Amino acid sequence: MMVKRNSFPHPTLEEELELWKRGYSVIGIDEVGRGAFAGPLVVGAVVFPPFFSDKDTPNARSILNEVRDSKMLVSKKREALVSMIREVALTVQVAEVSVSVINKVGIGIANQIGFRKAIQKAQKYLNGKKLFVLVDGFHARYVRGIGLRNQKAIIKGDQKSVSIASASIIAKVYRDSLMSSCDKSLAMYQFSKHKGYGTKLHQGLLKKYGVSPFHRQAFCRNILLDIPDFTSLR
Repeated sequence: MMVKRNSFPHPTLEEELELWKRGYSVIGIDEVGRGAFAGPLVVGAVVFPPFFSDKDTPNARSILNEVRDSKMLVSKKREALVSMIREVALTVQVAEVSVSVINKVGIGIANQIGFRKAIQKAQKYLNGKKLFVLVDGFHARYVRGIGLRNQKAIIKGDQKSVSIASASIIAKVYRDSLMSSCDKSLAMYQFSKHKGYGTKLHQGLLKKYGVSPFHRQAFCRNILLDIPDFTSLR
């Protein structure tokens, strides 16, 4: 199947194909929201059928031709790809780590919690299968049934692996929708515009209104000095 090339890094199935040949079911995972000022961390997990790329179907072609790192796609393209990914994949899972947990344990541990939750959700749909995890950036630790030998951490994996890139799209669309819905209760922060990231708009709003319970408190204060504390805001 031909794959179109453009100026953006194009993920492939190179890693997945080798693992499928060895009899593995491959779980691709990626997180979204790690560097945000507000909102949860979200981890996506995607498992494609082995050798799905051999099936000359519209959705298979679209996934191979159009999937990218979620940050390189406009929102409408991401949303369209979510439907295609869900149609083709064996399972698609999302794990959310709340702001309260992030504030309590820090983003590094929260990231690992999210990885474990997403993998464990996918495992339930792959009972008895030989599993291998492809993860963006660094390993997922302490996952029951998945040792370090059964996973590979790929730097910039969302630009190299179709499974990881698909997981990043799933997580991004889920988190963006969640952040936009927060405008109903915390309209002054305009989350639908910046999705909790540290844009100039968001920084200005933080300095004006302070941190809310939906913000990562220590992180915000480390970046922005002299912001008021409105954590009692409901």
